[in-house]
Amino acid sequence: MTDDLSLEHGGRLHRAAQQWHRPVGQWLDLSTGISPWSYPLPPVPREVWQRLPDPDDGLLPQARRWLGAPDHSGCVLVPGTQSAIQSLPWLWRTQYGVARVGVPAVGYAEHARCWAAAGHQVQLLHPGQVDAALPTLDVLVWLNPNNPTGELTGDAVLRRWQASLAQRGGWLILDEAFVEAAPVASLGPLCGAPGLWVLRSLGKFHGLAGVRAGVVGGPAEACAQLAEQVGPWALSGPARFALCAAVSDTDWPISQARRLATMARALDRVLQARGLTPQGECDLFRYCLTDEAGPLYEALARQGVLVRLLTSPSALRIGLPADDDGLLRLDRALAQAMR
Repeated sequence: MTDDLSLEHGGRLHRAAQQWHRPVGQWLDLSTGISPWSYPLPPVPREVWQRLPDPDDGLLPQARRWLGAPDHSGCVLVPGTQSAIQSLPWLWRTQYGVARVGVPAVGYAEHARCWAAAGHQVQLLHPGQVDAALPTLDVLVWLNPNNPTGELTGDAVLRRWQASLAQRGGWLILDEAFVEAAPVASLGPLCGAPGLWVLRSLGKFHGLAGVRAGVVGGPAEACAQLAEQVGPWALSGPARFALCAAVSDTDWPISQARRLATMARALDRVLQARGLTPQGECDLFRYCLTDEAGPLYEALARQGVLVRLLTSPSALRIGLPADDDGLLRLDRALAQAMR
């Protein structure tokens, strides 16, 4: 159903250090697609550590505004969108039984794994196959932008898919983990439309993956059921504090997007100069199709540069270096690897 690296994720730096016999501090880790620049969080107040997480702390309205979700929609705070990815297949199963589910043929493999693990019938789809398959589906899971390819799907297409599914009581689940780093509009403002779910993450664009915080918008009644599944203290107090600080800052994302775009263009130039063809419109990573992905991955790892290896199709996903020194190190490692 998925490639043989389907349960692998970027960021396994300690394992790479053991495998390639290089200390963790000597690696250039470009394997995750997470921003190398994190939102500058203020110090966490002592009482945040001491008290139970408070659902009346004002975070939910801030998160709703960040998502753009209207008041009539549901909105759930989750400990990373991975928790929603795991919960939604069981929420459907409890309500409706076994579903026929379409997921991207090339994409974040946890979606396919979690729906299959809940006993649903999973069909892998390329973008050009969705319209033909849609009449046979109960659920469509889609990523915009796609991870790892960075490919975008226009909002008119997504709206058409949602309307088609909604006519039969189906769901469109839209994973927008990387949307803030791409020239595409979020469908968050459409939350509350029948069967539409939108998943957003604090980890990628804000560079705060370790916080494990995200927000899910969807139909109000179904979101209430999801909230019961994740529990009353799904987010820790410090995670709530971090999420509130980050999403209430409306100025920082502008400079962050500009900084990401500048480095992404510089990364493009390095990759092209070394004979690779970078693809994708997400400024947090580049996707490079190449028959030599395996050998290149190993050659880079021997030099302490960790990227993401994909096998179906053969490709590398390469995240952003944090500075010019990192970019130069990648350039030199690629030059050596190409030899």
